[in-house]
Amino acid sequence: MPHIDADGLAVLRALGAGHTDETAARQLGLSLRTYRRRVAELMAKLEADSRFQAGLRAGGLGLTG
Repeated sequence: MPHIDADGLAVLRALGAGHTDETAARQLGLSLRTYRRRVAELMAKLEADSRFQAGLRAGGLGLTG
């Protein structure tokens, strides 16, 4: 299982909640660019080709709560 820190888990929860990038970044106190970079990093860690696939993999690993 990939190691995902607390900030990464917060990004995964925002993705799972269906927030726009802008809304999620604002809620997490991140710039839009930083939020999108974190999403890309998480997708790489989860070996996902899409955000949807990342959500499925995170859920399957019990990372989304």
